[in-house]
Amino acid sequence: MDFIEEKAMEIRTMTVNDYKEVYALWSGIKGFGLRTLDDSREGVEKFLKRNPGTSVVAEEDGKIVGTILSGHDGRRASFYHVCVAKEYRAKGVGHQMVLEAVERLKKEGICKVSLIAFRSNLVGNNFWKDMGFTFREDLNYYDFPLNTDNVTNFIG
Repeated sequence: MDFIEEKAMEIRTMTVNDYKEVYALWSGIKGFGLRTLDDSREGVEKFLKRNPGTSVVAEEDGKIVGTILSGHDGRRASFYHVCVAKEYRAKGVGHQMVLEAVERLKKEGICKVSLIAFRSNLVGNNFWKDMGFTFREDLNYYDFPLNTDNVTNFIG
């Protein structure tokens, strides 16, 4: 009788040492938007230093298969770059990461988390609705670029 060992999924704190593998994951997801400065190693390191312990990765057998950049301003939190490698989707990885990131924010006294999902991201939008996030129709979202060198490049 063959014994097949079930692989252990670990949700752990993201560190700057994960950057190379995390960026490779982001770069492999169709439709994903990466900003030239914010998503550079330096930009991610700055974010993680400002928000220590709130961003998570999902790792299986030493391979990062999902990410959530999560940070707050002391009142409200935001999720950025929530993604799961295609071959790991619909297996509870995203769900586990969200629950872990939410618990970490609650421990810091944060009462609300929000995120932005592209309208064309049907998989993502359905995921957030299934997770109990509320689609807001009562507000407008605005951007104002402070650095025009920080360009978003979309993965094709």
